[in-house]
Amino acid sequence: MLDNQKIARFIAERRKAIGITQAEAAQRLNVTFQTVSKWENGSLPCAEMLVELAQLLNVSVDEILMGQKRNSENFSYSKAGVDVSYTDSIKREMASFLETDNRRVLNKLGAFASLYDISFADISNPVLVLKSEEPGSKQKLAMEYGYSESICHDMINHLVNDIAVMGAKPLAVLDTIVCGNAEKETIKSFVKGISEACEENECALVGGETSIQPQVVDKGVYILTSSIAGIVDKNKIIDGTTISEGDSVLAIASNGLHTNGYSLVRMLMDKMPQIKLDKINGETFIENIMTPHTAYYKAIKEIFRFKGLKGMAHITGGGIEGNLCRIIPNGLSAKIDLSKINPIPIFSYIKSVGNIEDKEMLSTFNCGVGFNIVVSQADKNNIIEIISKYYNCYEIGEIVKADKKIIFENKILW
Repeated sequence: MLDNQKIARFIAERRKAIGITQAEAAQRLNVTFQTVSKWENGSLPCAEMLVELAQLLNVSVDEILMGQKRNSENFSYSKAGVDVSYTDSIKREMASFLETDNRRVLNKLGAFASLYDISFADISNPVLVLKSEEPGSKQKLAMEYGYSESICHDMINHLVNDIAVMGAKPLAVLDTIVCGNAEKETIKSFVKGISEACEENECALVGGETSIQPQVVDKGVYILTSSIAGIVDKNKIIDGTTISEGDSVLAIASNGLHTNGYSLVRMLMDKMPQIKLDKINGETFIENIMTPHTAYYKAIKEIFRFKGLKGMAHITGGGIEGNLCRIIPNGLSAKIDLSKINPIPIFSYIKSVGNIEDKEMLSTFNCGVGFNIVVSQADKNNIIEIISKYYNCYEIGEIVKADKKIIFENKILW
């Protein structure tokens, strides 16, 4: 049981020991003089103020609540780097970002696991589509240059794109944040960013995990990852099995690097730090490379109804060749005319300053093509028209008989 008077004396003694007045303490904590006076007369601070008060007095929350300094041989979780009171206050602030009107979400933050109702009247044979993702080394740049919310959109948009290629509707996301120390504002910006990205992609952030690992991860380092569950009717899965000779290969434009190629970009920045402020198409290099990953779901969901939609590929690490090949049946090839690709300025810039060969560019970056669609000739024009309401969409190739899954012809016109 807490001894309020003992706690009050301890607060007063510690304040005096560090040489500040009640008024100075109040100013630093952004509270009134009377509030500090009440603490030193037996009124307990709230959980959030306990954390800030402990930091001011250079003690742990545990020590305030005990009303004394711990002996050197005593141990506590807070001394190990994890302050439970502080993390609980972060969780309470997270709760607002997990509030949803989605009636399929059956419970709230605080439960051991999340419950989601997957009964859909229009899906007779439901199949769950599951995927995990992390935003790679782009998240390191995000923390260095102040893009903590933006990187969350990268992560969720990438996730949704990966399941949408199979014709899936995104349902629910679980996130994980691993860090060396939990900074409240940073954690809040992550959860806010993830929640907003989920809403934009018509799914819900239903829960997750914030894991503070001071002995594993350096202070100030954050590692993000998330998992998604989507749903599709078994009879309507889009997996490329119906692709046939003569089908058309379409490209949907990307808006930049998305979430791939950042190890190479970081190497360029290390070798040529001056490029960070170079202007490309009116924006700095940093602004260009930190543009959030394009979210394609709202565009492509409108074409799910077409029987002539044969297959889709999200163009990520490995470029067109490393991703479109996943859906091409044996004995067929996607013959891509590289001269038809519309590269965006950031890729031309990277190729130029890095003196990078075309082959390396194509295997590392999306080069302006963020998504491929394989469609029948009969539905090609209708699908291009629908997608073009959202993003630039155009034909770049066709399906032919061949042993190699991807054939490139001509060159990109950088």
